[in-house]
Amino acid sequence: MPQFFTNKRLIVLLGSIIVLVALIGFSLRDRGNLSWPEQFVKDIVGLGQAVVSKPANGFAGFFDEVKDLRNTYEENKELKARIEKTAQLESDVARLQKDNQELRKVLDKKKSLADYEPVQATVIARNPDRWFDVITIDQGEATGIEPDMAVITAEGLIGKVKSTSKFTSTVQLLSAHDSRNRVSAVIQGKNNVYGVIEGYDKEKKTLLMTKIPYDSKVKKGMLVTTSGKGGVFPKGLIIGKIKKMVPDEFGLTQTALIEPAASFNDLEHVMVAKRSMTTVRAEKEERKQVLIEEGNL
Repeated sequence: MPQFFTNKRLIVLLGSIIVLVALIGFSLRDRGNLSWPEQFVKDIVGLGQAVVSKPANGFAGFFDEVKDLRNTYEENKELKARIEKTAQLESDVARLQKDNQELRKVLDKKKSLADYEPVQATVIARNPDRWFDVITIDQGEATGIEPDMAVITAEGLIGKVKSTSKFTSTVQLLSAHDSRNRVSAVIQGKNNVYGVIEGYDKEKKTLLMTKIPYDSKVKKGMLVTTSGKGGVFPKGLIIGKIKKMVPDEFGLTQTALIEPAASFNDLEHVMVAKRSMTTVRAEKEERKQVLIEEGNL
């Protein structure tokens, strides 16, 4: 009996193999139309694939879009960082170019300052409430700075040292509103014309030079410098140029509106005119001689 079941299983297996081979041979044969079982099976399988593939493709596409979005975010972040760095670099380049130009002018100015020693300084503080009155520089008594020393830029005179500490100094600008802030000046021409700088018109942005004789021949564009006769400022420091002449109400004198050579608004690098004792003594002798000639001594 067991022998019968064993043979039966072998017969079934062989029969199945034969049917399978026949089906494979039948399916591989070139045919114009599929049989209905094949069509049925293929349709069922295709429907299943369609049902499964669409959500799967959508799910996979969602993750691809999320990945692309993440990559876009990272790229955008990196580009913004580069743009910020570029803007900072442009700002740094502009600032360094400005500093370079100012320092070159300062160096050129040093070559022409034979009668006093220029001490380079940097503006370290400026009060917004007194913007046109005073500035603070990073040089003081330690480098020989004293009150009343002239302070200039490469363009011209801007003021004088008002007070000092060990390492800093306060500079009073020519534009300061102070009746005691005066500079003895001269209008250079065929015949020099002397006067006093005493005041600043903030609206017109001009210095006021008073006590000019009414008959003085002064023209627009003439150069104004320090005269050296006031006992404070060295001789020959550029102040500005004549912009306009205005007679006083009695017609006895004139007031000159002077366009400053140096800007009082944009100050960063300045120089203090540290005068030698030889120069000071020479100017004192010169002023004494002038007083003698004028009969005032």
